[in-house]
Amino acid sequence: MESVKNYLYTGTPFELFGPDHIWAIAVSIILTITIPLYARHKMSPRGQDLLGLVIGVIVMSNYLIWVVLELIAGTFEISKHLPLHLCRFADLAIILVMWKKSYRMFEILYFWGLSGVLQSSITPDVSWAFPHFHYFRFFIGHNGLVLAVVYAAVVYGMRPAFKSIWKALIAMNAFLVVALITNLLLDTNYFWIMGKPSVPTLLDYMGPWPWYILTGEFVALAHFGLAYLPIAWLKKRSQLAEIRRQRGNVTGDE
Repeated sequence: MESVKNYLYTGTPFELFGPDHIWAIAVSIILTITIPLYARHKMSPRGQDLLGLVIGVIVMSNYLIWVVLELIAGTFEISKHLPLHLCRFADLAIILVMWKKSYRMFEILYFWGLSGVLQSSITPDVSWAFPHFHYFRFFIGHNGLVLAVVYAAVVYGMRPAFKSIWKALIAMNAFLVVALITNLLLDTNYFWIMGKPSVPTLLDYMGPWPWYILTGEFVALAHFGLAYLPIAWLKKRSQLAEIRRQRGNVTGDE
């Protein structure tokens, strides 16, 4: 349909760090803090599960709706719209965490969400400003994923282990290999392996192609390490609380 095509590919240009961008970041921060805390302290287990499922469905459907619209518009292209960017694949996979409570998927998506996907929301690859569909598609797909993994950690009590960092890194490289093979076969640029995106991103500071790919490995590892710090702090606090509890029991017995 020509009308859908015109809508998808026209609009007010998005301005990096403009009002629409700042509002998206601010609202995302507020929702990522308040929703998990409210669910943990104010909702029943059944309500928590239902809300988690709703979040997962919204994030997953965000990508699927885009594909459907591109098909309706007659503009769907294998070279552009497959789930072979990390964020798109993560959007589809998050339902396994929010519905099935898959720990194996959580320990991967936790680091992907709080590193690369979060970085993308700071330097977004989005063309059109609020209230365009692509504006919501981008920020729901990226910041919504962050909300989902934080929700799983706070409400479901999921905690990645230190070794989960390496699992996430290995999974990222496996995804890179799949994207690379696809790029070579279809002459595409999924996962930005064959070239940098046209908008400013962190990749611009990592050197020229193909060296930014190698640099990105170390940057991703550093980001994963930073993402683990809140978990390490929570585990340390739990250990100290358990020690105090045991000491209190011993004192009471005496």
